[in-house]
Amino acid sequence: MRIFLTIICTIFLIASESFAKGDLSIRSKKLELKLGSDKSDYDMSQKVFNMETGKAYRLEISSMGFKEYELEAEDFFRNIWIRSIEIEGVEIDAPIINEIEFEREGEIEIKFVPIRPGEYDFEIERLQSKGMVGKFIVK
Repeated sequence: MRIFLTIICTIFLIASESFAKGDLSIRSKKLELKLGSDKSDYDMSQKVFNMETGKAYRLEISSMGFKEYELEAEDFFRNIWIRSIEIEGVEIDAPIINEIEFEREGEIEIKFVPIRPGEYDFEIERLQSKGMVGKFIVK
């Protein structure tokens, strides 16, 4: 019986270690998305973001205020656990985000943990033809 319990515990430990990708006790990794630049209203600082499930991230999205930017990433937002959202020093507790709209210059910080692997497209509504599209890749 003792050998049986030892085998079961060993299998459980090996299985749990293979599924655990992140360590939430360490500092979250900063990701930045800047919308617009001095060169072009349609610039995006980054178009592909690579992440891992179970790791903590801080996504800072900022707008230069040249255009109205409406970020849509519904599938991605549905597959992350949102720890907090902060806008100009105000923290908001919200379990779900549908879209983020900048009508002027501003910044938002989203602290989150990806919970499901996949490739999730994001876009700036009405500006896709200008190249304002990207992808969140979660492994």
